[in-house]
Amino acid sequence: MTGTSPPPEPAASLHIEPFSIRVDDEVLSDLRARIRRTRWPVPAPAAPWEQGTDLPYLRELLAYWADEFDWRAQEQKLNALDHFRAEIDGVGIHFIHQRAADGQGIPLILTHGWPSSFLEFLPVMPLLTDPAANGVDGPAFDVVIPSLPGYAFSQRPAHTGVTTRYVAGLWHRLMGGLGYQRYGAHGTDFGAGVATFMAMDEPGPMLGLHLSNLEFRPYIGPESRPLSEAEQAYVAQVQRWDDVERGYSAIQSTKPQTVAYGLNDSPAALAAWMLEKWRSWSDCGGDLEGRFSRDFLLTVVTLYWVTQTAATSVRDYFDNRWSLADLARHDYVDLPTGVAVFDHHLVSEGSPPREWAERLYAIRRWTPMPRGGHFAAAEEPELLARDIAAFFAEL
Repeated sequence: MTGTSPPPEPAASLHIEPFSIRVDDEVLSDLRARIRRTRWPVPAPAAPWEQGTDLPYLRELLAYWADEFDWRAQEQKLNALDHFRAEIDGVGIHFIHQRAADGQGIPLILTHGWPSSFLEFLPVMPLLTDPAANGVDGPAFDVVIPSLPGYAFSQRPAHTGVTTRYVAGLWHRLMGGLGYQRYGAHGTDFGAGVATFMAMDEPGPMLGLHLSNLEFRPYIGPESRPLSEAEQAYVAQVQRWDDVERGYSAIQSTKPQTVAYGLNDSPAALAAWMLEKWRSWSDCGGDLEGRFSRDFLLTVVTLYWVTQTAATSVRDYFDNRWSLADLARHDYVDLPTGVAVFDHHLVSEGSPPREWAERLYAIRRWTPMPRGGHFAAAEEPELLARDIAAFFAEL
C-alpha cells in the first residue's frame, strides 16, 4: 500500500498535548441529584415509543444511571487510550491517536456524527490497528479519531459557519500536523460530510474515502441525467420518512438554542432526546439494549452531560443548513470511494441505489451489509473493519 508510513513525529506548527479525562466529583454528584429530582411527564396515550421515548423505559434507565452506573470505571477504560488535544486555527480539538501494532499503519481519520461521539469508533479501533490479532485480513492502520467541534472535549468556535466543510479543513491540518503526508478518511453522519469535503476540496494528500452512510444529496437539477426508477423510489421514500421523522432536525436547524436549555439542564431530557435516536436509527429491532449495553449508552449520554456539549453539538444542524451551500452540478469527489451500505431499516439513509451515490462519488467499492444501522462502528465493528481494510488494500 503506497500510503503506509512509519510512526510520524508531530509537526512543529501544531501544538499537541497529551490529554486525560477527569470529571470532578461535584459534577457527578450534581448529575445524580438532578436525576433523582426529575419531574416526570404523564405517560403518552399511545403504544410504547410511538410518540417518543418510552416513559417506563426511561424511568428504569435513569434509576440505574443514578444508583448503579459507574462513570469512574468507564473513565479508567477511556484513559487507557492515547488521548491528545491540539489547537488548530485557534480551536481546541480533542482526538485519539492509536498507532498500528506493527508500526507500519496506513493513516486513517475516522469522524463521527450526532448524537454520537468518538466512543462510537472504539469497538472498531483494535480491529484496524491490530487486524492480525483480531482475525481481520488486511492492512493495519494508524487511527486518528477526533471529536467534532462542540462535542466531548473539542471546543466549538463562538461563531456560526462551523460546517462540515469548515471541519474538513481542520482535519487536513490535524493530519498534516501529525506528520502524515498521505492518509485516508472514513465518516458517518456529519462525519461522512466532513470526509466528503476532505476529498472534494483537498484530495492531494488523500489515499481514498470510505463511508458507512451518505450524508449529502447529489445534484439532480438541470442538465443532470434523469433519475432511474430505483432513484425515484428512493427519493420518494426519503420524503415519506422526512414527513414523520425529521422533527428533531427541524428544531435543531432553526432554533437550536431553545432546545439547548432543556438538554443542558435535565439529564432526563438529554437521555430521552438522544437515546430515542439510538433506538430509531440502529438495527436493534426496537430492543435498544439488545444491541448496545446499558453502560455503553449511558457513557455516551454522560459524556455529553459532563462536557455540557449537547447545546453546542446541535448547532451543527443550524450551521450546515444555513451556512453550507447545496452541491452544484460540477461538485464531484474524483477520489476512489468505498461505501459500506448500512442503515437498511432507515428509509432516510438506508439502501440508496448505487447510481445515486455515483452522481457524487467515484465509487470503487459498494458493499451492501447484511445487518447494522446508522451507528455501524458500534453495532457491527467487524463488518465495518473488514470493509475498510479490503477497500484500502484494493487501492
